[in-house]
Amino acid sequence: MKQKSSLSTKRRLAQILAILRKHHLTKGIDPVKFRMILEDLGPTFVKIGQIMASRQDMFSQRYCRELVKLRDNVAPMSTEVVKRLIENEYQESLDQVFAEFDNEPLGSASIAQVHKAILKDGRRIVVKVQRPGIYEMMERDISLIRRAVKILKLNDVLGSVVDLNIVLDEFWHTAKEEMDFLNEAHFARRFAHLHENIQYIDAPMIIDEYSTSKVLVMEYIDGYEIDDRLTLKNAGYDLKEIAAKLAENYIKQIVDDGFFHADPHPGNLRIRDGKIVWIDFGMMGILNRADKDLLKDAVLAIGQNDTQKLVDVILTLGEHDNRIDYALFYDNIETFMKHYVSMDLTDINLGDVVQEIFVIAHQHRISMPKGVSMLARGLVTIESTVMLVDPHISIIEIAANHVASHMSQQLDYKKELTKSAKKIYDASQNLLTLPAQFSDIMRMIMKGRLKVNLDIMESSVPMNAINHMVNKLIVGIVSTGLLMASSLLCTTQMTPKVFGIPALGFIGYMSAICLGIWLLFTVLKERRHKK
Repeated sequence: MKQKSSLSTKRRLAQILAILRKHHLTKGIDPVKFRMILEDLGPTFVKIGQIMASRQDMFSQRYCRELVKLRDNVAPMSTEVVKRLIENEYQESLDQVFAEFDNEPLGSASIAQVHKAILKDGRRIVVKVQRPGIYEMMERDISLIRRAVKILKLNDVLGSVVDLNIVLDEFWHTAKEEMDFLNEAHFARRFAHLHENIQYIDAPMIIDEYSTSKVLVMEYIDGYEIDDRLTLKNAGYDLKEIAAKLAENYIKQIVDDGFFHADPHPGNLRIRDGKIVWIDFGMMGILNRADKDLLKDAVLAIGQNDTQKLVDVILTLGEHDNRIDYALFYDNIETFMKHYVSMDLTDINLGDVVQEIFVIAHQHRISMPKGVSMLARGLVTIESTVMLVDPHISIIEIAANHVASHMSQQLDYKKELTKSAKKIYDASQNLLTLPAQFSDIMRMIMKGRLKVNLDIMESSVPMNAINHMVNKLIVGIVSTGLLMASSLLCTTQMTPKVFGIPALGFIGYMSAICLGIWLLFTVLKERRHKK
């Protein structure tokens, strides 16, 4: 058995290497060539490419746009194979479980295949069946591609384009989650619970007694396809209302729940009995509370044209090595903001906004956490879906209004007062530690251990101007320290005293006043020279 497995692995490795050599990978790569390689390598690598397409923060826009073209073109499993898989999982014949089972699949992808069926009790359902050996095949392929990377030294070729290790790690984590159908069942139930009080949103019911890690059974959703405008109109539906409610709900999933559908294309949405029904919960995005709050700040920053707030949000959300040209990054974000500040919210394309922010992040080597990158892809997808229903809708306007109203409703004055009191307390504590900090600074100066790190971006900046600036900064620090230390001494009964206050405190005050006057005189003198 081991020999068979080893032989199979060797054959697959030889196949991968042959495909890579066929495309002359060592001579360079471009987006089209990269997509063709992934398609030739098969389902595992098509899935990897689909993940890469959503990571605009890690890969260039050219590659992401090309990889979006990747599709799961997988031949369906035969009816015999599907039946055998189900019977092995249930340990009973198909006829004992289902009253009817449709041999023609509703869909066939790289991981699973979906069939329509009817249970013995008459419930209409869909059965999602996992392909045999898919876990082992993908695990083997991941291992082999890592070996191929070393053999062909692909890190040297692709280093400036992709970080293959990050891509492979993220893919394998996502694929393992997708291949356990109990995760999808859990996600579906969680989604339904979060929307149980929203009358116009629904989700298929999971049939728990027939669901396993490899076979998922859920309620069959018929209804109308959400992008079938003509049929919806003829059925009496208001397309503007559907688009607005869909957009509002997706923003709610993000900013309120932190649990959102990561693949909201038209195929995963239906209209049934006056409700928008979400289906297929294999890929869901999860945001923690901190990330949710930061995303609200990002929406408000764009709406309020607050460049600094958006810069802070991106740097806090993203992962980077702290070697960022902050001045250039700020300029890039400011240019981005200026492009949209004169536009009405209804004229702004959310997909373009998201793409531009991720392109800027990519240029500055800032990568976003998994949940945020999934969100970026989800926002671009939902916008295109919503615009198929109503081309005149503005998701960014809906998002801004939702966040603004949500934040005003959530405003807790007692909590805000508590936070303000804490800030005042923290500030007072910092004030009391200033003399000790000043003493540490003076000790470091005396020992020659104090260093000031400056990032000089242009050689045209005169060094003598920097020296003057540092000197004035030090004088200001010394003056402040003397003032604070003297104020503390005045609270003691130390003798001797001058004018009723301790002599040391009096000397400190006078020294601080003299230094302050000198500093003020220097600043005024420099201003006169400039004029």
